[in-house]
Amino acid sequence: MSGSEQARGIERARKAAEGLAHSAGFGNEHSSEAVPGALPHGRNAPQRAPLGLYAEQLSGSAFTEPRAHNRRSWLYRIRPSAAHPPFRRIDNGALRGAPFTETVPDPNRLRWDPLPDPAPGTDFLDGLWTLGGNGDAALRTGMAIHLYAADTAMTDRVFGDSDGELLIVPERGGLLIRTELGLLAARPGQVALVPRGVRFRVEPLDEVVRGYVCENYGRPFVLPDLGPIGANGLANARDFLAPAAAYEDVERPVEVVNKFCGNLWSATYDHSPLDVVAWHGNHVPYVYDLRRFNVLGSISYDHPDPSIFTVLTSPSDTPGLAGVDFVVFAPRWLVGEDTFRPPYFHRNVMSEYMGLIEGAYDAKTAGKGGFVPGGGSLHNMMSAHGPDRETFDRASAAELRPQRIDDGLAFMFETRWPVTATARAAGADHLQPAYDRVWEGLERHFRP
Repeated sequence: MSGSEQARGIERARKAAEGLAHSAGFGNEHSSEAVPGALPHGRNAPQRAPLGLYAEQLSGSAFTEPRAHNRRSWLYRIRPSAAHPPFRRIDNGALRGAPFTETVPDPNRLRWDPLPDPAPGTDFLDGLWTLGGNGDAALRTGMAIHLYAADTAMTDRVFGDSDGELLIVPERGGLLIRTELGLLAARPGQVALVPRGVRFRVEPLDEVVRGYVCENYGRPFVLPDLGPIGANGLANARDFLAPAAAYEDVERPVEVVNKFCGNLWSATYDHSPLDVVAWHGNHVPYVYDLRRFNVLGSISYDHPDPSIFTVLTSPSDTPGLAGVDFVVFAPRWLVGEDTFRPPYFHRNVMSEYMGLIEGAYDAKTAGKGGFVPGGGSLHNMMSAHGPDRETFDRASAAELRPQRIDDGLAFMFETRWPVTATARAAGADHLQPAYDRVWEGLERHFRP
């Protein structure tokens, strides 16, 4: 693709991203129609669906799961999904899936610089780069951590993930995400969630885009219970925005790529599968602005546990022990008295992957060789970590005035199992070789 073609594609994507319509509410029963009368009323599968469409159910949970956990949407489309040729295996590129067996789980603390810029002509799918993960996609347990870097739209190409849902966290540049159920735009500071099995295409809104992806093989993400917090706080359901129906009615070859049990499979359709004219249900994509997170914290003393910053959680069979949590460190005030205000030193039964969207994180030194936007750190279970020496010295001597933290936006994927790095990630040129040194110089201060 030439530079002028790329520029025209970005301009078209930006125009499509302007003024998108949404319906609000996490887990709601949404409904939308792109053409009046396309959505049937009073039944899901009438003998003849309106406007000559096909009725099709997309199930994100087993039929018999409890109503509170059941995920499904009814789609009214130009052609049924069943109308396609066989899929064939294609190369996985830098994308991997669980189980992760290329290396052994590593107890060492690891940190990476950002991914290098993509080679010209790299789209979102080709630009996916797997850092690691855990569990088993075929058994629907665990998660994977991917990064992406791209500069090209997925023209006549569509992707769907049978293994899990995808939480996309842009860090550099925005994305237009065309899904079966409609269009979403996600820019740095926002996240997009694409449910298991929902097909989509990504178009960059900027010359180069980069970010993170959490692939959740387990129970779909839900809002965490609030317990003693009460009825309000953390991420509010009303701030999650589902798309309005928008369809493509094109008859030309379109490559459809399916991720299935960790591998990529491809089929060439004679039409676009993004042809849903109307839909209703709760198995839907969302976009969420992380700056709308209602941060709660201590107004007396001590730093609360980072679980107080949980946006979404994928529950496991053990109450309170998540397959994966998505945590955000959003702008907030620190007012704790006689308190070491950055995150404390600790060892955690959970494994933590942290990324940075913008600015700096208050427990890590920024700049070259430090923790920078687009980079990430992995602290597997029981790996000792906490503020680096520079942060410790500064925070221990700071005057404890009320302090506004608004110069950074960081997040964490936290999981109950160790994260095993891929061989590519373990040997990457952008893996920082001297990460342990940030804790050198933490001197003995004990005076008996």
